[in-house]
Amino acid sequence: MWLKTAALNLAIGVGLGAFGAHGLQGFADPYAIEIWHTATLYLFVHALGLLAIGVLNATTQYRISLPAYLLQAGIVIFSGTLYAMALGAPKWLGMITPIGGTLMIMGWLTLTFGTLHKQGSTTLPKTKPIK
Repeated sequence: MWLKTAALNLAIGVGLGAFGAHGLQGFADPYAIEIWHTATLYLFVHALGLLAIGVLNATTQYRISLPAYLLQAGIVIFSGTLYAMALGAPKWLGMITPIGGTLMIMGWLTLTFGTLHKQGSTTLPKTKPIK
């Protein structure tokens, strides 16, 4: 699932990047073009992170889900609000953008410090009794 999600994000990133490089010229001011580029950069970087998670899920016995969901939600909120503002949406939408960035950070931290779960594992780890 995450390989396909990453590939879709990357395809969207190419399309939106090309639109920002060519379609916004003469329509948007320099600030709008700058935030468009920022949105595209973050979309690409985090889509590559999703790609790595998808590869890990496909090639190992572990399943990584929560970090991927957090990264995807961050992409949608962070990049989405920046794209919308670049196209003329109200500037107050920028107050929502940090929520997306926070979700991205949480995704990376969850990947760093989270617990990996083996696919098909339903048993709890054995613990030693307290004496």
